[in-house]
Amino acid sequence: MAEAGTGAVRVEKVRGRSALTRCFARYPLKLIAPSKVGPTSCDAVWLYALTYGGGIVSGDTISCTVSVGDGCTAAITTQASTKVYKAVGSKCSEQLLEARVGEDALLAVIPDPVTCFSTARYHQKQVFQVSANSNLVVVDWFTSGRYECGEKWDFSFYKSVNHIFLGDHPLFIDSVLLEQGSNWSLAEQMQEYNVIAMVVLLGPKLKSMQELMQAEVRKLMSGQLRPPTSGGSLYTMRSQPPPRPQRPPLIASCSPFGRTGTGMVARVAAVSTELVYSFLRHHLAALEPFLEPHGDEVLKRPDVGLSSTRVRQDGLHVGATRGNGAEAGWGWKLDGAMDESRAEETNGQKRRTIMEGVGDGET
Repeated sequence: MAEAGTGAVRVEKVRGRSALTRCFARYPLKLIAPSKVGPTSCDAVWLYALTYGGGIVSGDTISCTVSVGDGCTAAITTQASTKVYKAVGSKCSEQLLEARVGEDALLAVIPDPVTCFSTARYHQKQVFQVSANSNLVVVDWFTSGRYECGEKWDFSFYKSVNHIFLGDHPLFIDSVLLEQGSNWSLAEQMQEYNVIAMVVLLGPKLKSMQELMQAEVRKLMSGQLRPPTSGGSLYTMRSQPPPRPQRPPLIASCSPFGRTGTGMVARVAAVSTELVYSFLRHHLAALEPFLEPHGDEVLKRPDVGLSSTRVRQDGLHVGATRGNGAEAGWGWKLDGAMDESRAEETNGQKRRTIMEGVGDGET
């Protein structure tokens, strides 16, 4: 097994403001905290979790602990989708996150999606320890793979586990498992849908967001799932059976959790990554007051600064660019973070070459 990549992050109040007091990462994990944080009115720490070469090699284990102190605000995101390269034998790629969110604190975990290559094996676990009035946003989502290259639900194993605890009491326990079966393949079961997403909102600061999202999703789905009606008299004999309702390009549902409904989980399935990005941008727009100025870039000017990933002819992601492209992004990726990422590209070139061989060749 490859050497485990371990990270540790601590955010605390320093002179009345959220500040990063500890940030440690070991290969293959890289944590970037942009120094360009905008005006002094911004009280949020932003972190970008990267890997050398932009993906996770078979057998890698990346673990990270995060502590957000009382009254602090922090956001963890990525600069592009997390690629999981082809498995070597039965080796699994793993990511583990343990986070503690203090009193009246806010933690937003808002990465780009996970994309598993053909035959990849991936396991992710995230455990959050919260207080009675902590606030938490978790976006956990993945795609069918490099479906434009013909790899659609072609990975071998995917498992994602999310646990939220209030003290010793479990508030939210969720597990998603996809594995190739002997009778039905994943592609046959998922049909035309290429993206699966889950959004968790928890805490008093996010209550209005929860209520608005539930109302809008209910309205959206009531219109999309309504069966088609035909004109004519009620007494007209039908020569053909009524048409079946077509599957909408995006399906969503919301449900509360917790004893008093303090949390909400939304689940989304869509035919394209762009549809889910649009859904998330719209429904998470209310985070802007907590996370600006970064959120301001995507929420007020969604047509400017959208990040994308340049794709080679063989489908391998090789670099980040600005503007609309092969893969739409959150849009809140700062130039400062991208400059630091480019500085690390030379150091990660050897690892990138290895991963390209694993991703493109036979294992």
